[in-house]
Amino acid sequence: MRLGFFKLVLTGLLFLAFLTGGASARDMSLGQETSQIALNALPVQGRNTYQLILQGGPFPFEKDGVVFGNRERLLPGEKRGYYREYTVSTPGANNRGVRRIVCGGVPKSPDACYYTDDHYASFRRIVP
Repeated sequence: MRLGFFKLVLTGLLFLAFLTGGASARDMSLGQETSQIALNALPVQGRNTYQLILQGGPFPFEKDGVVFGNRERLLPGEKRGYYREYTVSTPGANNRGVRRIVCGGVPKSPDACYYTDDHYASFRRIVP
């Protein structure tokens, strides 16, 4: 009886992994896989911001490095304080614009960084 239950659970897990394409829980948000963007596909301003993040600054905007609350819940769920946001400059804008990089984990060596070009309406995981 136990062996049959174990096989059933294992089969279910394998089927679930197949359906999700093997995506890890960290890359899942509300049941949807986070899309990705290659670092070299970011706009030059995004690549510059990413390098500043890894260097620990200095950042051009006062709000760079502040805690990002993930209120939209589009990024994987983590404790408050895990995510920090950074501005990606927009040429011609007279304010911070809508582009950001949000990184989780330790600044200077984040676990993952995400790019948004629509002020948090969507995110793509940056693949270095």
